[in-house]
Amino acid sequence: MDIYARLKELGYELPAPPPRGGLYVPVKQVGSMAYVSGQGPTENGKPLFVGKVGREINIEQGQAAARRCVLNGLASLHAHLGDLNKIKGVVKLLGLVASAPGFNSQPQVVNGGSQLLLDLFGDEGWHARSAMGTNELPGDIPVEIEFIFELK
Repeated sequence: MDIYARLKELGYELPAPPPRGGLYVPVKQVGSMAYVSGQGPTENGKPLFVGKVGREINIEQGQAAARRCVLNGLASLHAHLGDLNKIKGVVKLLGLVASAPGFNSQPQVVNGGSQLLLDLFGDEGWHARSAMGTNELPGDIPVEIEFIFELK
């Protein structure tokens, strides 16, 4: 299936790739593997969500933030590859969730991003994953996700 048609069918549009926020490349390709740097829930370089999950941000908002991280990751990968249909599958996600003290449902938050990848890629969307809590993320964003994709 065409990934762009699937995005549209699910009601999503690929955003512009986020600007770099430091001394790194958004995507590093090594052979058939593409490593996508951590992506936040931003639009035009500005956070769409701010705060800690479990305090200013609830789980559903955290899941929406995780979905935006996925869309930004795909936008960065599109800018690198020129065609997301070159993706064979999702290998791994590392999800970081800025968490209020006592909040321990980080996997549930990152599920928002994982579910979007499964919806987009079907069986090839299944991935290994870590979902970790942290006290702070850049710009006070609630979620950051980095990715590893296998390419055709």
